[in-house]
Amino acid sequence: MEQTTAIRVLLVDDHAIVQQGLAVIINKQADMTVVGKAKSGIEAINLFRQLQPDITLMDLRMPEMDGVEAITAICAEFNTARIIVLTTYDSDEDIYRGLRAGAKGYLLKDCKPNELRTAIRTVHNGQQYIPPNVGAKLAQRMSHPELTDRELEILQLIAQGMSNLEIGAALHITENTVKSNVNRILSKLGAKDRTQATIIALKRGIANL
Repeated sequence: MEQTTAIRVLLVDDHAIVQQGLAVIINKQADMTVVGKAKSGIEAINLFRQLQPDITLMDLRMPEMDGVEAITAICAEFNTARIIVLTTYDSDEDIYRGLRAGAKGYLLKDCKPNELRTAIRTVHNGQQYIPPNVGAKLAQRMSHPELTDRELEILQLIAQGMSNLEIGAALHITENTVKSNVNRILSKLGAKDRTQATIIALKRGIANL
């Protein structure tokens, strides 16, 4: 197959060794080739504009701008963008945010080389690629009530160990408003107290320490 007909792939990952490994796996195939490498979300957007690749493999956690923000920006500008998340993070919230942003596939970095190549070809053909384990977590996430931006903000501060009074001061809202939001958060998460809410949030990837 001629090089001009190969699937053109952009790699986005802040670890050089990961980029090199992916490039070897991809460039071994006659029907695909790596055309660019980016180390951050900002760099990914700029390179995407220049190269307009067929497929982009996007990590989630990177400096300057994370993968979800980059996916959102790219898909807003290029509605035909075909992006596959390739990450070590498999919490249901990460999966949900990545796909909601516009990604067409979601893979974990411990996947086999053949699965990576299959995902690239599948998404290039206009289909989604979501492995069964990822699909199960996505379905679980979809069954949870949605937290508002304010509730997510408060949940993050709860996870950092802040009291209602401290949260109110940080967000410039009353302590009673914080209490109301905390009650809704506990109800939506199915948690009996703040500690359990924090554990659930950390497991699901909604909050971090």
